[in-house]
Amino acid sequence: MSKASLAIIACLLLMVSACRKYVEIPPSQVRALKYTTDYSALLNYASTIELGYTYPVYAADDFGVDDPSWYPRFSYQPPVNAYTWAERIWGPTEEDADWSTLYKIMNTYNTVITGVDKSEGGTDAQKAAIKASALVHRAYAYFTLVNLYGKQYDAATANSDLGVPLLLTPDLYASLTRATVQRVYEQVKSDLTEALPLLPEVATFNVNPSKLAVYSLLARYYLNTREFGEAKRYAEMALALRNTLLDYNAYTTTWPLKLQNPEEMFFKRTAQTVTVVPLQQSALNLYDTKDLRYSIFTAPAAMVRGSNFAVGRGLTRSQYFLEGTYIGPGVPEMMLVKAECEARAGNASAAMEMVNNLRKKRFKPTEYYDLAATDANNALRIVIDERGREFMGRGYRWFDQRRLSKDNGLIQTVTRKFKDATYTLAPGSNRYTFPIAEKYIALNPEITQNPR
Repeated sequence: MSKASLAIIACLLLMVSACRKYVEIPPSQVRALKYTTDYSALLNYASTIELGYTYPVYAADDFGVDDPSWYPRFSYQPPVNAYTWAERIWGPTEEDADWSTLYKIMNTYNTVITGVDKSEGGTDAQKAAIKASALVHRAYAYFTLVNLYGKQYDAATANSDLGVPLLLTPDLYASLTRATVQRVYEQVKSDLTEALPLLPEVATFNVNPSKLAVYSLLARYYLNTREFGEAKRYAEMALALRNTLLDYNAYTTTWPLKLQNPEEMFFKRTAQTVTVVPLQQSALNLYDTKDLRYSIFTAPAAMVRGSNFAVGRGLTRSQYFLEGTYIGPGVPEMMLVKAECEARAGNASAAMEMVNNLRKKRFKPTEYYDLAATDANNALRIVIDERGREFMGRGYRWFDQRRLSKDNGLIQTVTRKFKDATYTLAPGSNRYTFPIAEKYIALNPEITQNPR
């Protein structure tokens, strides 16, 4: 039965204990979920709770190099297919790491949300806080999923555009019919707003949800729905709680680990670590070579650890940030969200103030210079370029390409060569929405495939 195969996308194997509350007699060495602390422990499994996406790193227009010697070395098929925006990315029996990872974790969140209130040994306040944390994690997961497998949010079509299956309970037989983009967005917002009053302002560790995390996620949310006034408001609320920037002058070879990184608001990382990231020349052209992000985090091909390409430059960030590719919201992102919203509101000077406050920490003092905008439209373009410099090789650009296709002229058709073919991706193309792996549709035919 197709419903029985839900385990493929929402399996309970992530944490065996997550399913044992339904078993009357627990097996040896496996305890049923009974106590409040059991549910809390489910949200402390960092190796899975921290995970987000991976394939947008390959698909974004800042990844890759036109190097024939690289083509045969870049050979693992799903990343190649993502890089070339292929009709099919995964073979008939292959797992999509992004889909499977996020839905497996979703089962943990749903188990906590639906079960913690009935647990033993905790106070009502403790149970409410644990539930709130699970709601924030679930909101992040669904926001990621809908922006991978659903069309870019458009208020005019979101009520009919297909999003993703919306599973809100740990039910193996729940419907896998895809909810609309609007419905998934509504759930994300509902989860975040329900959780908000029950959370501390700032978490002890940035891997845990907090009001700071919620504000930053809501800033992302409203930037995507193009409610720029709200995006600015939440970015400012996040920055009021955390606004410390790393001064790149103070670091050369060692950087603070995730828990000590003052820029991180809600730590998330890619589902798989992309250790070798060749960079497109168009992306490198965004940098002044005196920019410390260029001199520290990029290097010629021969100097990139594990390099599989011979020309151009690649990202070396993974050599310093050893805990994966950071993709959670942070101080630089909130500053640039605010800057973008200011530019869109016609406030060019306020936008540039935010951009330059960030840049001052990315140059040597003797080499720093302010950027200036001629008008608000020019300021907006400068902000978008600054996002490119700050978030290079982390997949952010893929999501920017999607949402900025709604702005005339901000996103151009992308062209790239690979082996003997040339590939193009036009703004608004169906290829900006990832297909759903054939394996999941074969087992669950109620899941409708995306047009390609």
